[in-house]
Amino acid sequence: MDLEAVRTFVAVAEAGQFQKAATDLSITQQAVSKRIAALERDLGVRLFTRTPRGAEPTIDGQAFLPHARELLRTAERAVASVRTGHRPLRVDVINSRGAASGLMRGFHRAHPGIELDVLMLFDIEQAVAALRSGAIDASFRAVAAPGRPLPEDIASARVLDEPLQLLTGPAHALAGARSVTLAELAGHRIWMPGVVPGTEWTAYYDDLVAEFGLTIEATGPNFGSDALLDTIADTPALATFMGEHTRLIWPAGHGLRRIPVTDPTPVYPHALLWHRDNPHPALATLRAHLTATAAGHDAAGTWRPGWVIPH
Repeated sequence: MDLEAVRTFVAVAEAGQFQKAATDLSITQQAVSKRIAALERDLGVRLFTRTPRGAEPTIDGQAFLPHARELLRTAERAVASVRTGHRPLRVDVINSRGAASGLMRGFHRAHPGIELDVLMLFDIEQAVAALRSGAIDASFRAVAAPGRPLPEDIASARVLDEPLQLLTGPAHALAGARSVTLAELAGHRIWMPGVVPGTEWTAYYDDLVAEFGLTIEATGPNFGSDALLDTIADTPALATFMGEHTRLIWPAGHGLRRIPVTDPTPVYPHALLWHRDNPHPALATLRAHLTATAAGHDAAGTWRPGWVIPH
């Protein structure tokens, strides 16, 4: 359906005259008549009745009018959604409770006038495809795992090295520790059902296991963070890793402990990815904000895998 014909139909219906609609649209009356005739052929109905006062919508025209207006509004929204600077900045944060979500909340507080769409994509391949297609403007990821380099048109910058903590229930052998070393974790069962083969976070934990001889189990279905917390609280033999900036709430009766890991402190490397040709003006503002707030990269006493991109 020709949107210009639909626009002309709405203009005639509102003006009540072909000539007035032609003036409003800055076209000739003949062009208005041709557009209305073409639209009537497409729809198979008459849309107007000529009267001494001008043109009045027929019953079919009256039925079509609200839908025509909605078609035009939808078209305007569609154009606005891809017009650089006139649409929200679309950012993938992986999950709503993690460090990336916290970074975006900080950005929103600092720049409340920038409209945001926050999305949660699963893996890095999906995120990179969305960046290259323009579906999103930026994504928070850990990059780049061995054998999986980023495409040349995708840029990245480290924005946060997040220390890991050990999360235990009250009856765990390490629950009373003020801190725990990586060496002390050897032999303890660390349960992480969200560790999925092929993801960047699995590559990170594979390196951590290989480096320090840890035991990380990913058995069983992943029912989400609430089920994970319930299990850790009730199972003395299990613990899990949690990012220092991960925001979790659990019932007071769980008695969970968050214990810093040291000697060295493993840090999870968060990076921002974006397409090098993305012109959205708010993307530059986001990058500048994250650069200004970034801290802890390559700090003494920390560990990160060797494949992490340099800062």
